Amino acid sequence: MSAEVIARTRRTNLVSTFGVGALLPVEDGSVMICGLDEWSRGETIIEPRLAASLGVNEFRDPPSRQGKRGDVPAVRFPEWSFCPQCRRLGQWWRIADRERLLCNRCGTKVSPSRFVCCCNKGHIEDFPYFNWVHEGVPGGEGHHLRLVAEGHTSALKDLVVQCTCGRRRSLDGAFGPGALRGIRRCSGSRPWLRDSPPEDCDQELRTLQRGSSNVWFAVTRATISIPSIAERADRFVEKQFRTAIPTVPPETLAGSFLPPPGCTKNDIRDAILRMRTPALTRYRPSEQELRAEEYRALVTGSAAEDQQGPFLCTQVDLHGGDLPDLIAQVSRVGRLREVRALTGFTRVLPLTPGNEDAIAPLVSSGHPEWLPAVEVLGEGVFVRLDEDRLGEWVRSSFAREREEVLRRSAEACDASAGRTAASPASARSLALHSLAHVFLGELSLTGGYPTASLRERVYDDEGQAGVLIFTASADSAGSLGGLAAQSDPRRFSAALASGIRRTRWCSADPVCIESFSSGVNGRNLAACHACLLVPETSCERFNTGLDRAALVGVPDLPAAGLFGELFS
Repeated sequence: MSAEVIARTRRTNLVSTFGVGALLPVEDGSVMICGLDEWSRGETIIEPRLAASLGVNEFRDPPSRQGKRGDVPAVRFPEWSFCPQCRRLGQWWRIADRERLLCNRCGTKVSPSRFVCCCNKGHIEDFPYFNWVHEGVPGGEGHHLRLVAEGHTSALKDLVVQCTCGRRRSLDGAFGPGALRGIRRCSGSRPWLRDSPPEDCDQELRTLQRGSSNVWFAVTRATISIPSIAERADRFVEKQFRTAIPTVPPETLAGSFLPPPGCTKNDIRDAILRMRTPALTRYRPSEQELRAEEYRALVTGSAAEDQQGPFLCTQVDLHGGDLPDLIAQVSRVGRLREVRALTGFTRVLPLTPGNEDAIAPLVSSGHPEWLPAVEVLGEGVFVRLDEDRLGEWVRSSFAREREEVLRRSAEACDASAGRTAASPASARSLALHSLAHVFLGELSLTGGYPTASLRERVYDDEGQAGVLIFTASADSAGSLGGLAAQSDPRRFSAALASGIRRTRWCSADPVCIESFSSGVNGRNLAACHACLLVPETSCERFNTGLDRAALVGVPDLPAAGLFGELFS
């Protein structure tokens, strides 16, 4: 039934933009990338920490063409098409030639349907044109549809579906919540898994534009390749005990040695346990534990024996930089490697905490043995705030008020949409994430990179107060030295002052600064495209959890923000 499809895209896009289940526009229509069951495997990417956390054997680079077609298979979707000339509407193999997709009545190349239907569990199917025009009434044979543009305006009300039985209905209202209620139920269709039957689904269908960004949200996991604390501790223990480990309790034995740089006595104790019981080597660290290791490595810096590795981090001397006391550390990350893996995807809404059931799978059944990933080599700047000063602000009445306002806003949005309420960002997270976006905008101006080529990592768990801005482009602009050079105290001080000054004013004020519910699911406060929002490739949280008032206060209370001392 399917015609041959040849689509071309960059390999990195197969993880971030056009991964499994995504719709890829091609010259003659639109295709959907098939599941990993049908992929050929590219080169191996080694990142044991992330592989252990995700429970997979390995990561693979998306395959390249390498002189043959079909390295990454795709299926033609949507199946419904229409002829721009005679306006016939139907499944493409019914109204067009199967080889060249030419209308079998007038010879014009048919175009894929502009509309698709998705549900919150990742299922996708064609827009039900027949059910829509007949309003759920089943019909018999001999019904043929046409899609007619009346031409009065460009609105949906002037786009009309006509049937040969005499029924006609415009597409006005088709995009509203509940528009397909009573007309079409979700069929559980997963066209990217061609050998998988449809699932039972109780979710409502939502009509979306085929090229809309909320048809496919990538769910990725990423980590920075750091000198593994566990590996360093293992090497130390092996060096100390070349033959056999004494039977002394691990805590006592670990306390008798001075740990190597970057390790603690607890790390030595864990290494001794691993040596005694090899089964513990299959431990799966959580994402929070991976982040904690990264944060610790960034704060500590790279050790002398790791200078030639993929991670090079050096703390700079802040004397003479005229930085506020809130800035406790700035580090030059001259070399780093990030591995980013595609673990699934969602539709309609991006993934939120507590909504993991919405993630659609990449394989037909079971857990994948491998995942597609890309590695990025680049540079960056790490900034750590003073924990005591940040904690003091988090406990302030202003911070608690902003946190409470965001909680009420998110709960109201979730209740109106019938979703289970998920915890919004804390005051600590609001401040650190908003600061990261300030740095993204300012360092792109001073470092010579476009904002879309930069990426953030926010360390905002309890006991963490750091932001890493690094290059996230896998092309030739990956590492030119301009970003790491911004860690110079004078340059960084100027960038910080300029960024905070810009944040105080937004061209959308006073609407922006007074906003109490904005962004996806009401997860933002004072943040808009004119001030804090950045390209989605740069933000790890889909531009949610932002509030510039957390940094610069509000017009009546400018000193209440985290950087209020700059304006007091």
